[in-house]
Amino acid sequence: MRTAIFPGSFDPFTLGHADIVSRGLRLFDKVVIAIGVNPDKKTLFSPEERLQQIQACYAHEPRVEVLLWQGLMVDLARQWQADCFLKGVRSVVDFEYERTMASINAKISDASIETCLLYARPELEAVQSSVVRELLHHKADVKAFLPEALHYLSK
Repeated sequence: MRTAIFPGSFDPFTLGHADIVSRGLRLFDKVVIAIGVNPDKKTLFSPEERLQQIQACYAHEPRVEVLLWQGLMVDLARQWQADCFLKGVRSVVDFEYERTMASINAKISDASIETCLLYARPELEAVQSSVVRELLHHKADVKAFLPEALHYLSK
């Protein structure tokens, strides 16, 4: 079974993230959405809230697992016997960052774990969690940026 780890903070989980998961499921048998827990990072939603939100999006998709993770992603990939990290790329800036991370992960995993970059669809390139958080802070309608299961977040 081919498994991919899709790591991120997902604060909140957007249509861009959902699109990467959907496309990842065409390439892999299982996608593990790993919500990074970093107590030093300021987030809008707690790790547990983000876990519940994403689980609601995939309640009827047995090929998606959602979990909280604190530590090296390489260790999680080994635990799940994952083949790959699944990452979304919106811009050259994202690409440069992900290329660096892929090199580091390859080095510390003895090149046993690959990184698969999926480019954002043009209509989703501008969707960023940080922008959605800002819009939520100002009580804007953000339904156009969220999976249907998360529309309740938009006031």
